[in-house]
Amino acid sequence: MNTASHRSALLALAGTALALSLTACQSGTGTQTSGAASPEATVASAPVAATSAADKTAADGTGTSGTTGTTGGAAGTTGTTGTTGTAGAKASASTPVCAAGDVRITAALQDGPPYTHLVLTVKNTTRHSCRLTGFPRIQFLESHKQDVPAVAKSKPATPVVLAAGAPAYALVKLSDGGVDEDNEPVSAFQVVLEGDSTVITVSAPGTDGIAVDPAKALTGYWTYELRNGADDF
Repeated sequence: MNTASHRSALLALAGTALALSLTACQSGTGTQTSGAASPEATVASAPVAATSAADKTAADGTGTSGTTGTTGGAAGTTGTTGTTGTAGAKASASTPVCAAGDVRITAALQDGPPYTHLVLTVKNTTRHSCRLTGFPRIQFLESHKQDVPAVAKSKPATPVVLAAGAPAYALVKLSDGGVDEDNEPVSAFQVVLEGDSTVITVSAPGTDGIAVDPAKALTGYWTYELRNGADDF
């Protein structure tokens, strides 16, 4: 009886030891699994890092595209403005100043009172446009070498550009029309264009020429048409 009880106790102890051994083995396996999970976690983290890098690249790409777009827009705007400005400057600079050989100048008495003024007409005789600047440099008499003074209020707001065959005008005052003036007869006079030193000889209108008082003579600027007020002097 005692022997059987002792054996039963031994069997119980053996069973307990076996159970403890199995439990220990299971615990060890769990530790290895956790250890094996570390590489898997590292591998799993790689796609996350890759995704972050891809997102960063995409973000950078979007940022770059946005910057490029902004820069392109700014450059386009500046280019357009510059082109327009540049194109205007080129058009003005490319139009040559009218030279003596480009034009023909004639003189006629102003139609209607006062009868003390001439109208100079300059006509572009070339096949290209040219630009008139300033006013005609007029000398009526050999004894008076200074140019006839210009009237500032007659200056046009923009330069006069003559197309092929187009005319422009300048009003010229000869005298005050008084009988006691020191008038001198003039049958021809000299005109020089600004930008060209060539002397152009212009015939005075009428068979008897014109009477000029050098102290009273004035000239207006070249303009597309004579204007009331600006050309009244």
